[in-house]
Amino acid sequence: MLFDTHAHLDGPKFSEDLAETLLHAQQAGVTDVVAIGVDAASSASCVRLAAEHVGVHAAVGIQPNDVRDAAPGDWDEIVRLSGEPGVVAIGETGLDRYWDHTPFEAQQDYFDRHLRLSQQKDLAFVVHMRECEAEVLAMLREARERGPLRGVMHSYTGTAEGANEAVELGLLVSFAGMVTFKKSEALREVARTVPSDRLLVETDSPYLSPEPVRKIKRNEPAHVAHTARCLAEARGVPFDELARQTSENAKRLFFQQDAS
Repeated sequence: MLFDTHAHLDGPKFSEDLAETLLHAQQAGVTDVVAIGVDAASSASCVRLAAEHVGVHAAVGIQPNDVRDAAPGDWDEIVRLSGEPGVVAIGETGLDRYWDHTPFEAQQDYFDRHLRLSQQKDLAFVVHMRECEAEVLAMLREARERGPLRGVMHSYTGTAEGANEAVELGLLVSFAGMVTFKKSEALREVARTVPSDRLLVETDSPYLSPEPVRKIKRNEPAHVAHTARCLAEARGVPFDELARQTSENAKRLFFQQDAS
């Protein structure tokens, strides 16, 4: 039992064989996938995918690097979509100083909007963070003053201290294919520090293929098993135990229920 908490299924790389890709995932033990929106159009597509495929759930939002292209009315569409069946999260949202496609003040504005919508709707939120750990944590602290937080630090590559503060603020921490790379021992050390009940796994498909399938250009949800196996080895626990725990964590986050 595995739960891929972050995959971009609506793009062209899955347009011709999504049904087969999801079947492959099921055969690999992946029971659930969250399809992640990055703008209004892709968020609407994710909602449709959730309606069409068992085990697929939707997150709706505007990714920080896509904020610059947001048209008037796009945010209202995200708010509308957040009430659609199959939607389990807001995002992906957050901040990015690596690509810097969007003025940072605009990124902060939209991150704040997503956090507030999450709190209003009592939905989880999905955080993108790249080279801006201090700024992300500062905004999460501010949001926490308004009320409880339900969220996940997606494809985490930050510090152990940052992960610890995110956990203290109420978030979970998710690891993608990068944690499996040979050069990523420091990241695996960070992953060892995350409490077992706050740990998640993801693919970020079609990006970040993990070892031993890193040479495959298109990542897919079935490959989350490789990331889970790497984390199990790094943490010194059986694979089945880590798979069960991370799936329970995901169901608690997105569905507010324990796995049965």
